[in-house]
Amino acid sequence: MGKPDTRRLDKAIQQTTRKLEAVQNREMWPLNGRERRAVLGAIGSGAYSLHRGNGTDRADRKLDTAWQSAETRLTAEITALQIERQRIVTEAAKDKATKKSSGWW
Repeated sequence: MGKPDTRRLDKAIQQTTRKLEAVQNREMWPLNGRERRAVLGAIGSGAYSLHRGNGTDRADRKLDTAWQSAETRLTAEITALQIERQRIVTEAAKDKATKKSSGWW
């Protein structure tokens, strides 16, 4: 029995890690629609309040919260993919051990 096929999960983990790094660098492309709207809304409200001569504290907090929620989502996705990969590897090892122990020589 060969190694378990985890290429699909490895590729998904790698892509999600790239997305997480992009979010940490404040790039917009990995955000989903809800997160993108939250970021753009915070930027818009900050610009509006700055134009009116008010502080941008609330908009800054909203912006930080939006980026943090995107990071949290991607971290959870990576964790779930790694758990699934580990389950597949463990299951393959268990099957291999069962197959080996059932042999009569």
